[in-house]
Amino acid sequence: MKLGEWIALLALVASIYILWQIKDVLLLVFAAVVLANSLNLLARWLRKKLGIQRSIAVLISIGLLVAALVVFFQIIVPSFAKQLQEIYVLVPQGIRQLNTWINSVDDVVPDDLERYVPDVDSLIQQAMPFGNRLLGGSFAFFSTSLGSLLNVLLIVVLGLMMLVNPPAYRGGFIRLFPSFYRRRVEGILEECESSLGSWIVGAMISMSVIAALSTVGLSIIGVKAALANGVLAGLLNFIPNLGPTFSVIPPMAIALLDSPIKALLVLGLYVAIQQFESNLLTPYVMSQQVNLLPAVTLLAQVFFATIFGFWGLLLALPLIVVCQIWIRRVLVEDIMDPWKAPPHTKNRASQDPQADAAPAILTETILQPTDNPLEPDDLWADANDKTKEK
Repeated sequence: MKLGEWIALLALVASIYILWQIKDVLLLVFAAVVLANSLNLLARWLRKKLGIQRSIAVLISIGLLVAALVVFFQIIVPSFAKQLQEIYVLVPQGIRQLNTWINSVDDVVPDDLERYVPDVDSLIQQAMPFGNRLLGGSFAFFSTSLGSLLNVLLIVVLGLMMLVNPPAYRGGFIRLFPSFYRRRVEGILEECESSLGSWIVGAMISMSVIAALSTVGLSIIGVKAALANGVLAGLLNFIPNLGPTFSVIPPMAIALLDSPIKALLVLGLYVAIQQFESNLLTPYVMSQQVNLLPAVTLLAQVFFATIFGFWGLLLALPLIVVCQIWIRRVLVEDIMDPWKAPPHTKNRASQDPQADAAPAILTETILQPTDNPLEPDDLWADANDKTKEK
């Protein structure tokens, strides 16, 4: 390798190391981007419907967010906090009741099969290391009450600052790329914005419906702390796959204090609600969302949770949405698809005529500088013009 190539390699390694060291801060920035994107879409919708200026639409969007938070904390949180204390008391009692029933089964189970009967305490002890590893890592970054408040405040402040002038921050990010690739990056960012907007709207609708159905269903069954369990079910629905599974544990444990039949009814209720959400609600409210394979989503959740901890698990789905778009557009379409086989392998290539007519090599197609590249001055003007048009 030449000296310049070694310098480029060392610069790449150093950049990756620095990004790894500040990965928690980058996650906060991403959360702020999601918040700013959501409020910006709301402001754009208000501007289109009401025909008002962007500044007024932004103020209305912020006002609606503040009003929603005030209503939530004034109406939902007091009852939720009171019932949440009941959950802290009732769930351990339900788990002990389940352990008592399992121990009573040991008396009628043959000695050869007794070792296969699960013990709740041992299962919890075995699950604790996995839970600590899954929710650990950067969880210490948010562990204290003061630290959590400061990080949430930082997300809100960054989000509002980005909301005031999105083209400036967007244009600054695009300028990090070569001039011949900036229009491509701009298109990718627009796709990410649209996909994140569809996801956040669908997620809010799904969470609200799940919370309402769970609260009503648990109240009909007669489970204590129905409101708190319903709100937990709605909030945990923000985390696909794992969230609904965790949400069913507290109401089932509380229902076990009354009877196993009631616990089975709770399980049936949650299964029915999740089937409704998966087969009817989600396809309707997220019809424009990026299609995500369930296995890929689950693996990505474990991956981001391992790296970032609890907040990585919380923001796993928007991270997956954005990463999928960038991988598909940049890695697959711009690099892998135009990649041409080296000349010395042509004689061993397939006889398929389409293989010989493969796309030109990367430097001959999308990465070739255009006649009118997006220069820095054009970049800022183009971003501002688009904002004015919208």
